[in-house]
Amino acid sequence: MTTPEASPLGVSAIGIPTGAPGDLAHADLVGRLAREIYGQGNAASTPLTPALPASPQLPQGLETIPQASGQPSFPGAAIGTPSAPSGALPSGLQPDAATLGARNFGGPAVGLPGLTGPSAANPIGGTPAPASAGFLDVTTIPSVHPLADALSAQRGLPEFFVPSLPDVAAFLPGGPDLHRTIAADHPRATAFAGAVAPSLVPADPSHHRKDVAQENFQRTGRLSGDPVRTVEHGSDEPFSSGDYYFLTGSSRNAKTHASPRVEPSRNEGPAPRVTSTQSSPAGAPFDVEHVRKDFPALHQSVNGHRLVWLDNAATTHKPQSVIDATSEFYGRHNSNIHRAAHTLAARSTDLFEGGREKVRRFLNAPSKDDIVFLRGTTEAINLVANSYGRANIGPGDEIIVSTIEHHANIVPWQLLSQATGATLRVIPVNDRGEIIFEQYAALLSGRTKIVSVTHVANALGTVNPVREIIALAHAYGVPVLVDAAQSTPHIPIDVQSLDADFVVFSGHKVFGPTGIGALYGKKHLLEAMPPWQGGGHMIEDVTFTKTVYKGAPEKFEAGTPDIAGAVGLGAALDYLESVGLPAIAAYEHDLLDYAQAGLADIKGLRLIGTAREKASVMSFTIEGQKNEAVAHHLDRHGVAVRSGHHCALPALRRFGVDQSIRASLAFYNTREDVDIFLKALHRLPRH
Repeated sequence: MTTPEASPLGVSAIGIPTGAPGDLAHADLVGRLAREIYGQGNAASTPLTPALPASPQLPQGLETIPQASGQPSFPGAAIGTPSAPSGALPSGLQPDAATLGARNFGGPAVGLPGLTGPSAANPIGGTPAPASAGFLDVTTIPSVHPLADALSAQRGLPEFFVPSLPDVAAFLPGGPDLHRTIAADHPRATAFAGAVAPSLVPADPSHHRKDVAQENFQRTGRLSGDPVRTVEHGSDEPFSSGDYYFLTGSSRNAKTHASPRVEPSRNEGPAPRVTSTQSSPAGAPFDVEHVRKDFPALHQSVNGHRLVWLDNAATTHKPQSVIDATSEFYGRHNSNIHRAAHTLAARSTDLFEGGREKVRRFLNAPSKDDIVFLRGTTEAINLVANSYGRANIGPGDEIIVSTIEHHANIVPWQLLSQATGATLRVIPVNDRGEIIFEQYAALLSGRTKIVSVTHVANALGTVNPVREIIALAHAYGVPVLVDAAQSTPHIPIDVQSLDADFVVFSGHKVFGPTGIGALYGKKHLLEAMPPWQGGGHMIEDVTFTKTVYKGAPEKFEAGTPDIAGAVGLGAALDYLESVGLPAIAAYEHDLLDYAQAGLADIKGLRLIGTAREKASVMSFTIEGQKNEAVAHHLDRHGVAVRSGHHCALPALRRFGVDQSIRASLAFYNTREDVDIFLKALHRLPRH
């Protein structure tokens, strides 16, 4: 779990203010991190000020806008004529005058109530993020679309000065040549990406075809800190690591800190959490042994060994409070909801809607009516694709996803594309498994109708820069769906701060029941979306000629829902809140560092996914060993890992494999668990 270093703007890649320079070593890692997290609040919200012109430039024609030294001019196409990309280009089209046909600049963007493009009243941006977002008001950023009205002659277009070509292509597959093609055909998109997220735009093409993080992992066992930057071919500054992806960046001159050893306290008492006194937050030591007592499934033997559960990315175990809440519902309160006047129906309805309120609080959604209960992340994405997608996406439109998505965030969009004639566009990733941000910027155009990306990649652990992804999409008036299935167990999520349009997650990933999950959607989007399924409860009136539907969320919850699942999910979120996600994130970061350092000692092991911002997933292969055989060997030692494609075949194939072994951590895992896992790997039979 690591983070790019602070940019010259004084913020980290996820928008958190950078801390003071110096040695970050500290004896009480968890307490210190928790204090820092609470010092920033549960979600980053410091405004980012892109280095863009402070005022509009002098009037000028599109084809004559000057570029930085050595840069090509913009295509000199006539208004309404597409600019043809030159060379083989895996990206979308340059945002130019031709794309204006797909936009509605005088009002709401086509198919998207509430998000606007440039207009006479708002000439250089889209609908601003809510005040609570506190991150990026897109009205302050010049649009990458040329204006289609008289304003363009009055105000002119702001200039974007693209960095020199040799300085912008680190880690791009194909190296400088591919970057030159991208920069030549998409100069404004490249510059815009650099303005929104400068730390995500690499700066040294000499490193192409060289996986620096993989080399340093093999040498040091670490993916973070200065060891990753000790390379022979120059600086790696844009990806320079701080310490924690959810905290501040560190100084460029900070010393490499020793890997601290956080030993749990063994005091009885309530589950550990972070508390604050006035303006001086305090973090209690993380008592993992006390946490483990709450999870009965962890206290069993498998094949004569104590269970070591390292398959948390697939599903998590449940605390006793969740088991009790579900059991009590069936034992005392069982009834259908909303449709009867008797006592048990009232109890059941209150518990169900109470679960909805707990999800709202967990995500910091504005209203519980913005929360739709579904079977999980998969059904939630299918709902958005089938309801929002079929109502707003048609022939020639484009949908953007990334290379490292779960199949659940690929297949529904493929089905929609096949049904509507739309095109699926894919953001490539570099050799670490990080999205190439300027290629994402190049893919965006007036044809883009939705962006759907994972927050944390399930096969690699990569933490995507969703805040910047959302900000850039909103500058085009494009909504963004965030798949938070793998991030919600590890990272505090604030949908208002992110300004996300849709967020989806699954209950069984956050220590709750299976078969329950939730969709958050902005109110105006949910109100405009048609129902997906028909049945009971979602209607106001039905005749044989016409049906009147209820509003959101009920119109998306046809039939009897998983009432006990919603109650159990609420109990799981209560449990996470009692422990504290910031404390969980800090503890898991230390555990991940400890485990990856141990993996570096395994002969022939290749770690797949070496992103600087990484959650608690370790995907790997071992030379000369079959993945399934390794998983069976570990199982004989009581260690549960997953082998296979992890429902992420495109992600793994990007790294030349169809399968891998995946060990994934949760906050109830311990260093002893990791030691057992590593010891079993050292005992692998060698052929």
